[in-house]
Amino acid sequence: MLTVEAIIDEAGNVKILQPVPLQGQGARRALLVVLDEPASAISETALLSEAALAEDWLRPEEDEAWAYLQRATS
Repeated sequence: MLTVEAIIDEAGNVKILQPVPLQGQGARRALLVVLDEPASAISETALLSEAALAEDWLRPEEDEAWAYLQRATS
């Protein structure tokens, strides 16, 4: 059993947000559960990982590594 996130647009079209890994060949059965909430414009995963990634992003070593881009746009 596998759960994947999807969005249903206003026309009722379903868009799966990531590839679905399947073992073997052939069609699979699936269930669609419609949540009673609008689709978020911002990925929940991105929001949850922001604090952890910020620890690396805000280090002086990161600023030094990307400093050449600042000079190129100035």
